Amino acid sequence: MATRGIFQLQKLRIRYCEHGGSSAAIRSYLSSSPHLLNFATNNPHVTIIVKPRNGNHPYIEGQYLSGQWKQVCVKNADERRILEVFDMLKNTSGRKIVRLGGLAVRGDCVSMQGVWTPMLNLEHEAFDMTVMGE
Repeated sequence: MATRGIFQLQKLRIRYCEHGGSSAAIRSYLSSSPHLLNFATNNPHVTIIVKPRNGNHPYIEGQYLSGQWKQVCVKNADERRILEVFDMLKNTSGRKIVRLGGLAVRGDCVSMQGVWTPMLNLEHEAFDMTVMGE
């Protein structure tokens, strides 16, 4: 994701096990798939680091210009999921998600109808139209 024309993803670390079964898909992805090369040529601003980490599950980690990082586990993932993780890390800013506002919904004016509650059951109340003048 670009903020003011500057791409936020700085580094992409791919960690996997050379022998483990949960890393089989990412090993085949790294060895035979042209998608990693295409990703690297399309995104020259991203440094890609591939390191084996034996005895652990594979993950992909993105480091951003803000100093934040995101780590996504790709244990037993297929090639399509690995591509989705690359795109997701590329298209996010790396900032933490911040909740805006409080729990309650606030408005400028008070409602004339009153507050809705689950105990309010209007469908069983009968309105007498003769009382209302019609």
